Amino acid sequence: MGDSVQLFSIRPDDYAQFRPTYPNSLFKWLAEQCPATRCALDVAAGSGQATRPLLDHFHRVVACDASPDQLTSSTDWRPAERFAGQAERLPLRNGVVDLIVVAQALHWFATPAFFAEAKRVLSADGLFCAWCYSLLRIEPSLDAVIGQLHDETLSGYWPQGRASVDAGYRDIQAPFETFQPPAFAIEVHWNLSQLLGYLRTWSAVKRWQQTHGRDPVTQLEPEFKGLWGNPEQQRRVRWPLHFIAGYPGR
Repeated sequence: MGDSVQLFSIRPDDYAQFRPTYPNSLFKWLAEQCPATRCALDVAAGSGQATRPLLDHFHRVVACDASPDQLTSSTDWRPAERFAGQAERLPLRNGVVDLIVVAQALHWFATPAFFAEAKRVLSADGLFCAWCYSLLRIEPSLDAVIGQLHDETLSGYWPQGRASVDAGYRDIQAPFETFQPPAFAIEVHWNLSQLLGYLRTWSAVKRWQQTHGRDPVTQLEPEFKGLWGNPEQQRRVRWPLHFIAGYPGR
C-alpha cells in the first residue's frame, strides 16, 4: 500500500474536490442488506467519499486509511471515527462490524490476509462490499480522447493494480460466495473545467508529469475544447460501478 499512500496523500483537497460522489441509493441499499446497522467500516477511506453517506444509515461509522493526510484533510467527517492503519491489520474487535465497504481501493490489498481480517471483524451476518469504477462515459468523441489519454499516453504509468480496476475486479477472487448487486453508477453534470480537474487527479497523470515536466491533460485541452463547445456547458458524465459483494461469515 505504500505506493498508494504516496500517490493519494499529495493533494487530498484536490482529490476530494474533483472525485465524484457515489449515489445515495447505493448506501441505502447496503444498509438494507445488513441484518443490523450498528457499525460500518470504510477501509481505505481516502478523503471520505464513502464514509459520509454511511453516517445516514449506521449508528457508528469507522474510517481507516493508510494515509494520515487523507484522514486529516479539511473534509467534513462529521462524527465518523478515523484511524490510520493497514487494511490487513485492523484495530477492531472480532465481529463488531456489520458492513465493510472498500471504495475504489481493493486492488491495492486484495490479499488472503486482508480477506481474513475482514472476516474476523465482520459479524456472522456482516456484509462485505467492494466496488470500483474505470473510465467515464460522456459521448463517443470525448470518450475517444479520454481513452487515448488512458490507454496510450499514460501506458506504463499506471500503478500496479490499475488493471484490476479496468477489468471491473473480475480478476479478483474473493474467498467467499459472492452475489451481484443491482446496477449502480456515479452520475454528475460537469463543465469542461471540472472534467479536466478530475483527469488531473489520475495517479498516472501525476507520474507522467513527474517524468516529463509537463501536464498531459493541458496538451489535450485544445482538442477537448473543440469537442466540448461552450466550456461552461454542463454535460452528463457517468461511471458504472463494478462490485465484489458477499457475506464472508455465512
